[in-house]
Amino acid sequence: MKPVIALIGRPNVGKSTLFNRLTRSRDALVADLPGLTRDRHYGEGRIGERPFLVIDTGGFEPVAKEGIVHEMAKQTRQAIVEADVVVFIVDGRQGLTPHDKTITDFLRKSGRQVMLVVNKSEGMKYTSVTADFYELGLGDPYVISAAHGDGVADLVDQALDIAIEGKPEEENEEAPQKGIKIAIVGRPNVGKSTMVNTLLGEERVIAFDMPGTTRDSIEIPFERNGKHYTLIDTAGIRRKGKVFEAIEKFSVVKTLQSISEANVVLLLLDAQQDISEQDAHIAGFILESGRALVVGINKWDGLTSDHRDHIKREIDRKLTFLTFAKFHYISALKSTGIMQMLKSIDSAYAAAMAKLPTPQLTRALQEALDHQQPRRKGSIRPKLRYAHQGGQNPPIIVIHGNALDAIDSSYKRYLEKHFRDSFSLTGTPLRIEFRSGKNPFSRQE
Repeated sequence: MKPVIALIGRPNVGKSTLFNRLTRSRDALVADLPGLTRDRHYGEGRIGERPFLVIDTGGFEPVAKEGIVHEMAKQTRQAIVEADVVVFIVDGRQGLTPHDKTITDFLRKSGRQVMLVVNKSEGMKYTSVTADFYELGLGDPYVISAAHGDGVADLVDQALDIAIEGKPEEENEEAPQKGIKIAIVGRPNVGKSTMVNTLLGEERVIAFDMPGTTRDSIEIPFERNGKHYTLIDTAGIRRKGKVFEAIEKFSVVKTLQSISEANVVLLLLDAQQDISEQDAHIAGFILESGRALVVGINKWDGLTSDHRDHIKREIDRKLTFLTFAKFHYISALKSTGIMQMLKSIDSAYAAAMAKLPTPQLTRALQEALDHQQPRRKGSIRPKLRYAHQGGQNPPIIVIHGNALDAIDSSYKRYLEKHFRDSFSLTGTPLRIEFRSGKNPFSRQE
């Protein structure tokens, strides 16, 4: 699983600035769920070939007892629980504060690996900016400037080394997959565990009518019609006596990790509730991860025709970017629509892993060009010459030619649809990359 780094500290020390630099984006998946106020923000980062998840948190006040600050502290505590390594950020301009000492006391009791990071250090000598912070007893501080990027790459490399060292060896080794690996994801109480039990034909995972009751991820192999699968219930097995811990134990990290490791993601939506922004956030993360996708609209039984029409309109409005996926209207509890959904999972996996021969890709490209050429950009018309496959899961099609930087997004979408139709690539994202050849007549510097 991807290592998890949590950024914590008092307000205004630069946590969000560092988060945005690590994720190279201002967009983050937000845990926008009941009881999860003053949200934790999640994003994906990568240093070289090393991917990781990073959690941004609000200003941390461990001793807060009530109000918004208390809710923010609950969020930070949960981020610390989810993390493999905690990056504790302090302000090099303001120096050591009593607030920093309070946070240090909490972290020391948490048992987590902690890295002390002095931010806003641009233009300052290491000895002068770090001197006060040795008093915290957290070892040698790491000096960075999140705003300018100074020292950030080295910090992350060290954090990932610490995260990997902190895990048992068996967690670092990827377990052999058996069949199609399916991650079942969705908001709390949409019926994920009921779906697992239905697919297995037994009550393998305890289902309980309370949002957020699942505590951890679990993989369950099973066989259906001679085909092998591995299910990932992104919330996992629960013990009945521990249900009261439900909201605090909900882990977005487990869901994100499960999505990244799956071959196909089954996104469950609740037909008895409107499609939420959280549903769209999760769907967006699946798309960005490049995972094959099938959408199940659960609890479809017993709804009036007006309610069903309303939900379909909500899906069309909020999930328009999932046109590549198959949607199934099902009841996990009554096992209706499940077999057709499994067939779509098989098809999505086949599409994600499809091998696309270069001659056929180039022929399909030529057919697309014969039907519609790309528009000129000024005096330049892009020339698309041939295509080949650049990867699987998701399929990547690399198109070579000249002046391909001039191709607009609408023509790229046209090509994507044409390739989908030509190779029956339903259920998987498809990525197209353009590579322009050098112009031999361009001026040499």
